[in-house]
Amino acid sequence: MKTVLTNVRTFAAGLDLTGTSNKIELAGEVEEKDSTTYGSGGWKEVRGGLHSSALTGEGLWEAGDGGLDPSSWADLGRISPWTVVPVGGAAVGDVAYLTQMLRSEYKLGDAVGEILPWSSKASSTWAMPRGVIAHPPGIARTATGTGTGVQLGALAEGQRLYACLHVLSAAGTTPSLSVAVESDDSDTFGSATTRLTFDAATAASGQALRTDGTPITDTWWRLSWSITGTTPSFLFVASLGIA
Repeated sequence: MKTVLTNVRTFAAGLDLTGTSNKIELAGEVEEKDSTTYGSGGWKEVRGGLHSSALTGEGLWEAGDGGLDPSSWADLGRISPWTVVPVGGAAVGDVAYLTQMLRSEYKLGDAVGEILPWSSKASSTWAMPRGVIAHPPGIARTATGTGTGVQLGALAEGQRLYACLHVLSAAGTTPSLSVAVESDDSDTFGSATTRLTFDAATAASGQALRTDGTPITDTWWRLSWSITGTTPSFLFVASLGIA
């Protein structure tokens, strides 16, 4: 089925870039290493070397506290989590590409009379799994709870579960959000096991975690969260993937 890009959702650290971006490109690459020998029968042989991935983005510049410009400028030269959702609007289960990236470039400016644009580049600092959204961005959470389970599958030896958390906003008096990733062998989560725990968030921010490569036979995954404070309210999005 052909797809027209009309609602790509992009999240960088604690920023939702959807309303300020109009072009997002992801690229994955494997180094091609020559392994040709006299026994190759006259044909060149190659093997896969190091993997890498990169992101380039463009859009329309905006300022303001917590907006595109201050957040992107502060993020330049830093490593932060990124999640890109090509289609679907970032509902639970929508396909997502997630990773940690070094923001290596941020540019803005154009000729007189033009709408002020921005562009940016980032390069991954670990694997970029093709995963899913585990928590959508548009639901305000005000109390402790659990999310919808997603059947990602089990982890074989050497595989890791990767998780990105983007806290987009925090409101209330001394609000605090603690998020964990749980797994189980059933969608009922009757014996859920905590696999990853993010640091408590009190403001817009982003975090990325991964498991240690130990096999996990559980196939169902979900988020759980604890919220404290006086009239707290959080908007956050999370993505999970295996690589």
